[in-house]
Amino acid sequence: MDTIDELKRSQLYSEELGIKPDKNDKECFKWFLASILFGGRISETIAKNTYRAFHRYGLLTPQKILKAGWDFLVNPIMREGGYVRYDGRKSTQILRNCKTLLDEYGGSLREIHRISIDSRDLENRLLAFYGVGPITVNIFLRELRPYWPKADPDPLPIVSELARKLNVELNRYPRNTVTFVRMEAGLIRLRKSLK
Repeated sequence: MDTIDELKRSQLYSEELGIKPDKNDKECFKWFLASILFGGRISETIAKNTYRAFHRYGLLTPQKILKAGWDFLVNPIMREGGYVRYDGRKSTQILRNCKTLLDEYGGSLREIHRISIDSRDLENRLLAFYGVGPITVNIFLRELRPYWPKADPDPLPIVSELARKLNVELNRYPRNTVTFVRMEAGLIRLRKSLK
């Protein structure tokens, strides 16, 4: 089978978690939460397990997360997810970001996109969230590229490097398509096997 065909069929990370970020604000928030977890210094497995713990306990809105509070996020959520360090720090980050999202944007990530002037402004508004860095912003926005006109982060350096190693010409595909995003996800998943 051809590598490019395989990459074009790669599962998105949001799909793996059962999230449809293009559907509505609630789904978009779920993807934001997952992106914050994926963007941390933990394994993908722990990030997925932690997101699933949020899901199991029905903590999938900023309001419910804030109501649950720090202690509940640390244990059982983070512990069930597999955190052994940084559980308190990550819980604090998530709580602060939920509060910011509610206070500054009425709880709507789509509102952030709507009021952003352009891609750079959108990225800067997301970077203003507590503990959110360029990797987290990239994770969040790359799967929204086909749906949000202002979501257009550059592919991560590892994606570009792997594409070169595999002779995949990413620039042949429009970045705002699901195909491009699937190829990115596939390349990211291949990163460990190609090092």
